[in-house]
Amino acid sequence: MTEQPIHFMEKNGDIYEEMADWDVNAGGEKIVAKRMSGRFRNLKWFGMSIWLFYFIVPYIRWKDKQAVLLDIPNRQFHFFELTIFPQDIWMLSLTLLFFAILLAAVTSIAGRVFCGYFCFQTVWTDIYTWIEGKFEGDTPQKQLRFKQAPWSIRKLLKKISKHTLWLAIALLTGLTFSAWFTDAFELWRDVLSLQAHLAVWIVMAIFTTFTYVFAGFMREQVCFWLCPYARLQGVMYDQNTILPAYDAERGEPRGKLKKGETDPSKGSCIDCKLCVNVCPTGIDIRKGQQEGCITCGMCIDACDSVMDKINEPRGLIRYASYAELQGHSKPQPLYKRPRVIIYSLILLASLAGIAYGFLSLSATDFSVRPDRQPLFVQLSDGSIQNRYTLKLLNKQNVPIEVQYQIEGMAGASLHGLHDTYRIEPAKVHTVTALVRVTESELQSGISPLTFNVKVVEGAQSDISYQTIFTAPKEKER
Repeated sequence: MTEQPIHFMEKNGDIYEEMADWDVNAGGEKIVAKRMSGRFRNLKWFGMSIWLFYFIVPYIRWKDKQAVLLDIPNRQFHFFELTIFPQDIWMLSLTLLFFAILLAAVTSIAGRVFCGYFCFQTVWTDIYTWIEGKFEGDTPQKQLRFKQAPWSIRKLLKKISKHTLWLAIALLTGLTFSAWFTDAFELWRDVLSLQAHLAVWIVMAIFTTFTYVFAGFMREQVCFWLCPYARLQGVMYDQNTILPAYDAERGEPRGKLKKGETDPSKGSCIDCKLCVNVCPTGIDIRKGQQEGCITCGMCIDACDSVMDKINEPRGLIRYASYAELQGHSKPQPLYKRPRVIIYSLILLASLAGIAYGFLSLSATDFSVRPDRQPLFVQLSDGSIQNRYTLKLLNKQNVPIEVQYQIEGMAGASLHGLHDTYRIEPAKVHTVTALVRVTESELQSGISPLTFNVKVVEGAQSDISYQTIFTAPKEKER
């Protein structure tokens, strides 16, 4: 009983070692992937549809303003009612950390699903090849016939139409990117009237060029040679990562099968090569896991459709782990995988930090900086004076009127300030304040002091700031 699993593992190991053969297309062959319907194709369309938010969100209005606006010149990020200032940028860092770890966690569980379903390059390439297929043919044979056909008005119109749509999508991509950073409707007006800022034209030129070239011509070569994440993902796999895999023990020996016949001496694979024809990077999944595999599952849809036609059970190509294929073991539960647990803890910590940041956002930001040159000044009446720089940022969309006060020190008085100050929305108010302590109440050394901001008019958000008051030591007086 103890030798049988070892025997099966050795048998499986031999099969997979014989099948392993990497073949990387270095760009010499143009990949024309056949399109097929199926559950993973539907999932891919759903993943691609998320990018509609990229094009739609900048045009959503909220109280006569752009709902989401990354206003870099004024250092403000607007999200509907919420405005994020540079003082709260640490939340953006936690958000980026969250998505980076989420990407690593998903990769360790199910491979390059980001590349297969959500990546900018993958999505735009899929749209570009779909357009190309409509004009020039959606199979290698049809495109070859189109390429070899003599030039005619019809062929020229198809070529022009294809590249016009490609350029239109690339231009719209660049224009939409700019719309996230300035008012979208004003941007369109400026672009159409050729009055747009130079930065807009630069961004549009960069995005148009790279989108047109990468998605239209380089395609899978970007994943092979330019994308750093494609290189890094391989080290995130382990033996329990589920990936599109070919069940060689069930499929071999492969061989052609005529309609209506069965051959028990052959495996389930009929060598139709449909799994290769539908692959967007042109790899043969039957040769084992490849560098070009983006785990999109198109080969699974293709193989399942063939298995249905020859009355074989589905799953000859399926999402499976290396451990499952080699040792016939069940997938290891996620809670028993240390890597997944560590990723999950980091994700929870990031989410907790982001939630805390949003819940603790204040309507103002107040800071007090004591002047260091000099630390204090002794006046003619013997009192000691410190000077402070007060900075108050109004994060609200309405002006506020405030009054500065101090507390915490007996005999301390505030000088050099007006009775109240009016601070406009999203503006920083800077003022210099003087604090004096009479000689009779003076304590030597450093004493705690609190500055308070009282909101006289506007949303009530009184705040305070703890600082220090510096006096000479006893022996110096």
